[in-house]
Formats: sequence, structure tokens, C-alpha cells
Amino acid sequence: MRQRCLATVLALAVMCVPARAADQWVPVKEISLELRPGSPLDFSSILPNGRIDGGHRLVVGKEGRLAYAKAPDTPVRMLCASLAWSPASGGFPDHEGADRYARQLAMHGYNIARLHFVDASLMFGRDRDLDFDPETLDRIQYLLAALKRNGIHWIIDGLSSPRGAYGGFDDRWDTGGDVKLMLHLDDRTFEHWRRLQQAVLGRVNPYTGEAPIRDEALALVILANENGLEFEAVVHDRPGRAPYDDRLAQPFNLWLKKRYGTTASLAKVWGVLDSGEVLETGGIRLPRDRYNDSPRLRDLQAFFVETERASTARMSKVLRDLGYTGLITNYNNWPSSQMALSRRDLQVITANTYHDWVGGYTPGSELLQTSSIADSVNYIRMIAASRWLGKPFVVSEYDHLFWNRYRYEGGLAMPAYAALQGWDALCRHGHGPIALAYGEPFPHKQAMLPYAIALDPVARAGETLAALLYRRGDVATSDVTIPFSVRGEEDLTDDMQAREPESLTDLALVGRIGLERAERLGDAIAVTQPRRESSDNVLALLRASSRLKPDNATTVDAGIYQSSTGEIVLDRFARQLRVATPATEAMAFASLREPVDLGVLRVERADGNGLVALSALDPPATLSDSRRFLLIFATDAQNTDMTFRDSEEKVIESFGRLPVLIRQGTVDLSLSKTAAKWRISPVGLDGTVHPPVVDGAGAVKFRLSNYGPSGPTTYFLLELR
Repeated sequence: MRQRCLATVLALAVMCVPARAADQWVPVKEISLELRPGSPLDFSSILPNGRIDGGHRLVVGKEGRLAYAKAPDTPVRMLCASLAWSPASGGFPDHEGADRYARQLAMHGYNIARLHFVDASLMFGRDRDLDFDPETLDRIQYLLAALKRNGIHWIIDGLSSPRGAYGGFDDRWDTGGDVKLMLHLDDRTFEHWRRLQQAVLGRVNPYTGEAPIRDEALALVILANENGLEFEAVVHDRPGRAPYDDRLAQPFNLWLKKRYGTTASLAKVWGVLDSGEVLETGGIRLPRDRYNDSPRLRDLQAFFVETERASTARMSKVLRDLGYTGLITNYNNWPSSQMALSRRDLQVITANTYHDWVGGYTPGSELLQTSSIADSVNYIRMIAASRWLGKPFVVSEYDHLFWNRYRYEGGLAMPAYAALQGWDALCRHGHGPIALAYGEPFPHKQAMLPYAIALDPVARAGETLAALLYRRGDVATSDVTIPFSVRGEEDLTDDMQAREPESLTDLALVGRIGLERAERLGDAIAVTQPRRESSDNVLALLRASSRLKPDNATTVDAGIYQSSTGEIVLDRFARQLRVATPATEAMAFASLREPVDLGVLRVERADGNGLVALSALDPPATLSDSRRFLLIFATDAQNTDMTFRDSEEKVIESFGRLPVLIRQGTVDLSLSKTAAKWRISPVGLDGTVHPPVVDGAGAVKFRLSNYGPSGPTTYFLLELR
């Protein structure tokens, strides 16, 4: 092998000697972030978006998977762009900006977009109910048309803001407001929601010529974002406040009266009632502590299930009466046992999930600074267990949040396991998944922030990898399915927060899991009710039945899980996740104590934690046959002058400012390939291919630095000749 550095002193210093200390941070040089057409990051040719027409309307196809109407037996994977703009993040773009933005989304590999908080944007600064800002309405309508022209379907929330479309509020993106609660309880609020659907979805879009509700581009309506009654109560929980709103008391008493009839009958089930509690007069109180398990809480869950299912039916009828024939979902929050029953009859199941959740942007906001691999990606496993088998499953929000130093894990873990599970759409949450440039003049664009993945090179590298692992289909779906039996209300316990046990959801790291009605299980190897099995027991049954190969390396006690496909291995205690497929090989690691051989790619050494991935770019997309490869190397990124209140960087003091800084790092790599000539060129965050920094002949083996003459980056182009 021959290796040559560029004939410059800077390249020699950067590329041919060991990297600087791992705590060195270097500023990103790019300003424009618009991908150059035809660049290695332009996926519009390898992931083309077709014309959206009647044949390309999304439907529930074979085995409950999303598919196009013209090919219902062929599942499609939808990579989703979250569009959750507010005035602080720039709002909806003007027409020229919308055209550029939609085209860029298609180039990045997105084929569906979720419009979130549309109601808040339309009502920003408005004093009268349903009095939409005309410019914002025009921009939304034009953006929808631009997305459709670029082959990007739509997911739209029927309601995002707890203020709905009521006038006179300036906290539309906050948790104030009770519209989500009162939708379940109050006819006037429900009528307000109905009018909102008519005004947004039922209004003819002048740029498409038809109302969104009749447009084949509208794939899914989320009736109301995070609208579960228990979740809504937790969101509004405050010290000194009762856990449940008093307005729930009367309908809860009516429900109890219908079920039990008399105070005496209720007391036989609940035990001793409090003084003054009489069912006949509606005097049964709501629970005073949601975490103190009790029969009272169990019945409150049953009441929530009945109420939520009735609300969904009522809201769905509104859309159907308006002429909507597409897909409907609800309750994308909370993977609890109670919520699972409320979702049971939905057409599509949706879920939101986060690792190391952050509550806000103010000084003093904090996270745990933990690895998701260290808890066996629990944030992924817990929503896997909330899915109902035989229905499309959409991850409407997820993120491994900034400023967590392990967030490079999210770009490998979520798309890999989403593909393994056979999920149908994947949406990493943020103001927007991309930005057209650094330095846009808006408060939330002045620095990287949580829920703002567009400016974060680490998150963006993960989304690039997701387009290949998930949408392109590099990771295969498991042919092993492990149902979790559900009987019905009898599965509810006295624990309001009960969900599927983590000691069983680890099965999601091996095969497909999800909920199934008990009467449909037949002789399937399943997790039964009550939950008494261990994952070891279920795995033993799968091995005995030959559904799991004898050489599968899963060892629960050792924290090692290998997928049934053999493509994914999670090592909890080493904090490593490895993916090896014909088209992509990748590894996320907290440390690298010894070399790891992925197949074609061998990771020899690294000077810190990070993500390394090698993906074939030439058709057919296999590492064996391709001559061009996208190489991703992501470490960490922070803002200039970012400061913390503690040495572990858990508590934020100031987010700082642009430019973004990337943590400098090196990794030693080799490929089980030889070539007459080969070279590696840095690829800028805008897709620009810079001059080669390493080249050679024969064996492909090199040290890669993420910092070179063109500045730091997360992308490289490897070419074999």
C-alpha cells in the first residue's frame, strides 16, 4: 500500500500524523448548506421521488404495511422531514424559498414531510378565532404544492397547539391552553376543532387546485398531536396542583355510575372510600397521586380508554364527512398499556420517542448525558412494543437530543432498528431537518439547539445515513415476529404508568415485536398475558423452533443482541452498535479497545467516540461491486462559546453562537479490497467534493481525520480505480 499526502504543509500536518487531542474543536467553514446537484450527498438519483398521483396515493397494503395504491403488495419506506417552524425559527418560507427547500429535501432523500404546529403559525399574532394570517396561509399552501411537485407526501396534524385556533394568545407553542383536554369533554371545543379542519384541510389550495383533504399527497392526518388524557395531565402537572383536572370528575363519575350503579358496588372493588364519597351524588374524587397504584387508577385508565376511543371515532367522522379517504391516526404519545388499548382500532399507529429529553432552552436546562446503547436503546424498544401488528407504524417524532455527546448513536440505531422492525415512516423531529444556510436571521438559527437538527453536523450525518439504511433498504426487515398478547381491559393494572417491561422489549433487538389480540395468536411463539416470560425463555423457544439460527450471538446476560437477520449487533456493556449489510457497514462506539471487522470495513483504531459508516453509491448498491463509496465519520459538535454549569456538561448555561465547532478526531480504517489506485476526498456539508487528502495503490488502508484543508466535515468520498 502506498499513501501520499497533498503537497501542502497543512495537509501534511493534518493527515499524516496522529490527530490532535480529542478535545480540540474546529469551526465549520460552510455558510451555504444547499447540496450541489450530482454531489455524493445528492440522493435524488438513487432515491428518486416519483410523481404523486392517484396510483401513488399511500394506502394500507399487504400485511398492514404502507404501499402505493397501484402496488399494494410492495411496501414502501417513508423518510420523513419534520417541518415544525415557528417565527423564532423563521416560519414558513416564501415562494422562492419553498421551491429551493422542497428540492433540497428531495435531494436529501426525503419522500414525506410532517407539518406540525400549522395552527400556531396561522394564528400567530391574531386576535380573532380562526382568523388566519393571510401571508402565512399563502406560504403554507405554496409549500404543500412545492413538496408535491418534488414527490414528497404530507402528514398533517389536525391540531398541534393547545390553544387551537382561538384568538388572543401569544403562547401557542407552549404547554398552556386546554384545547387538547376539552376536545374529549366539551362540544364547543370539538366544534372549534371541526371548523379548524374545514378551514385548513377543507380549503381549496390555489396552487394545487384542490383542497388538501382531497389531495392524493395527503398521506396521514394525526387528529391531534399528543392528545392522550394521561399524557396531557402529566404535561400540565405542577407542584401543588392536583394531578388531574377537576373537569374530568363529572364524566368519570358518570362512567363509574354506569359501570357500578351504587356506592356499595364500587366499594367492593375499590375497598374503603374516602369520607363523603358517594357515587349516587357524583362525589367520587379523582386520584390524588398518579404514582400511588390503586384500583381507582385502574378504573381511571379504563375510563380514559373508552373516552379516547370515542373521541377518535367522532373526530374521524368529521374528516370522512369532509371527503377524506386517506389514513387517520391519533395518540402518538405515551407507550403505556392504557394508551395501547386506546390505539387498538386506529388505521395507523404513531409514536413519539426521545433519548435524553430536554425540557427547554433556558439556562439551567439539563440532560443526563448518557449513551442510548448503554440502556440497549430503550427509547426505541419501548415504542416497538406500542405497535399493533398488522398496521402501519409511523415514528412521528424521535431524536437523540443535542447537546448529548453520544447523539451520533441516533443516526445508526433508529434507522437500523426501524428497518429491522419493518416500520413504515421515520421522522427525526426538529424545526426542519435541513437549513439552506448557516446564519439565518432568526433567534433559533443563531446556534445549534435541541430540536434543531438542521444546523447540527452530527444529526445531519445521521439523517444522511438513515436515507440509506432505512429508505434505500440497506437493512433488511426481520422475518421473525414475536407478538405481545393483549386481551383487553383485563390487562390493565393499578399502575397508571404501566408499559411493556424492559426485560421483554429487548426482543426488539432480535426480531419484530408488537401487540396482537390474544384471539389471533394461534400457535405463534408469543409473549402472553400476564407478562411472566423472560426474553431468554422466548429466545429459547425461537431457537428450538429453528426460527432463530443456532449461531445467533444474542446473550442477554452479556448484553449482546444480534438481529435475526445477522446484520445488527448491539453490545450494551462495550457501548457499541455494529451494522453490516451488503450495501452499508457502520459502527457507533463509545470506545474502541480492539479492532472491529465489519466485513468489508475494518475499524482499527479511533482516538475518541463516534460513528463510522461506509456505503456503496454505485448501482447495484453493494460494497462488493461499487467503486464509489460515501464514508461518514461523525464525532461531536458544539457552538462557539457554549458554556455549562457543571464539568460533566449536563446543565446548560449558554448555548453560545455560530460558527458550529466539530470535535476533531481520527480513525484508522482498512477495507478488504485492493485497487490499482484509490483516493479519499473530503465532502463539504454542502456536497462539494474537495481535492483528495489521501490516495494510494493496492490495499486500501488509511488514517482518516475529520479536519483537513477545507475545514472539518463528516463526509468523505472514497473512489477505487
